[in-house]
Amino acid sequence: MPLRTPLCDRFGIEHPIVGFTPSEYVAAAISKAGGLGVLGCVRYNDADEVEAALTWMDANTDGRPYGVDVVMPAKVPAEGTQVDLGLMIPVGHREFVDHTLRRLGVPPLPADQERRDGVLGWLHSVARAHVEVALDHPVALIANALGSPPDDVIAAAHDHGIAVAALAGKAEHAARHVSRGVDIVVAQGYEAGGHTGEIASMVLVPEVVDAVGPGVPVLAAGGIGSGRQIVAALALGATGVWMGSYWLTTQEYTIGTGVPGLRDALLAATSSDTVRSRIYSGKPARLLKNEWTRAWEEPGAPEPLPMPLQNLLVSEAHQRLMDSGNPAVVPMPVGQIVGRMNEIRPVADIIAELVKGFDDATQRLDGIRDS
Repeated sequence: MPLRTPLCDRFGIEHPIVGFTPSEYVAAAISKAGGLGVLGCVRYNDADEVEAALTWMDANTDGRPYGVDVVMPAKVPAEGTQVDLGLMIPVGHREFVDHTLRRLGVPPLPADQERRDGVLGWLHSVARAHVEVALDHPVALIANALGSPPDDVIAAAHDHGIAVAALAGKAEHAARHVSRGVDIVVAQGYEAGGHTGEIASMVLVPEVVDAVGPGVPVLAAGGIGSGRQIVAALALGATGVWMGSYWLTTQEYTIGTGVPGLRDALLAATSSDTVRSRIYSGKPARLLKNEWTRAWEEPGAPEPLPMPLQNLLVSEAHQRLMDSGNPAVVPMPVGQIVGRMNEIRPVADIIAELVKGFDDATQRLDGIRDS
């Protein structure tokens, strides 16, 4: 049985597998393997960086479709410059971070190494600049991790023939997204990595499908890393899957100098080795559980700051933790599916395995039905 749904016809892809990743190399490989690669833009602080990444993807996807993911609220918030925001971070929080890094034995950055700014992609103005760049490229999808984008962004995307997707952690959120003009809903369950809600995928996906009605495609997200799980998602009413964490252990994922330590941590982790916390960005996000996350749970640790202050607080710490190469401290959002991420493989091999697993599972179900 071929792994095809109406989502494939809509985007001109071979399989209803949408792969979210911060790596343009992984995103391109997903598209070339028959899925829809979606590049997460939140790590880019400058529009020029997005332009360079999308220009590269235009030249390296063999004409296959791809999408982008931004992080912007529906309402335009008041915001300041990075310097202004930095003044809002309490001294006690900075002292806690410095003390924790020393206690964990994390070395400082070399004097000549560039200090990366905190992630400003969570600021509305920066995310809007990302969208403006994307509109000048042949993207097939703009997804928003914070729900419905502003109305004018949805309208601009539609004017360019681009579909709009929004993540939802509750059925009522999904219905609201559709009422605002969103085309595709990503039902992201509690198991998922990064920003996620409190309802598990098995419960959430059918609730969202029922809430938005048969005319709106729903992608199931959270806890998907096998063909069997894709079959389950489609059985719950989804028309495809949205996978993020699973691509972190691909050969194509090479972001940063701490990749060996990150890979060691991911390969050793079980499905119990994640924690949902606000320490990464200020909003609840599922992360790899380790000495860094446990430090924030100890008595006397400060409460995480709201977005985007928390990420500005820990931005250099994240750089130091990752560059240390120590698997016990790497700061990485990842879902509970990490327990299945046990080897480094090319993206194409993973897509092939997902398709074969889907076929095997449907054959088994056919046997049950026909027995």
